[in-house]
Amino acid sequence: MDVITTLDGARASLTPHGDIDFDTLTSLRAAVDALPAHVTDLLWDLHHTSFMDIAGLHLLFDPAAGGGGVRSTAVTGLRPQAMRLLLLATDVHPTVFDLSRLFPDTLRTLPG
Repeated sequence: MDVITTLDGARASLTPHGDIDFDTLTSLRAAVDALPAHVTDLLWDLHHTSFMDIAGLHLLFDPAAGGGGVRSTAVTGLRPQAMRLLLLATDVHPTVFDLSRLFPDTLRTLPG
């Protein structure tokens, strides 16, 4: 899997190109592990990911997969299938799969 890494100070953006599944999970975690120690904020840009299975949930919600210094993880560019997976996971286990952690700015601005 091709993963483009963009660094901006303490922020990093990882943009995978291809599906997120158990075959690609190791390389995605390796991309996180390769981030410099000063990176504290991670953004997954999923514009080029048309399919994500449960491995994506492990990637986004497993604290051990967050890298040494990463304190916050956010997501952008979710395609419909990945969004449905996240919403289903949230419906089944809302305390485990807290979407407000992945979309902090978006959810704070929603009405209601």
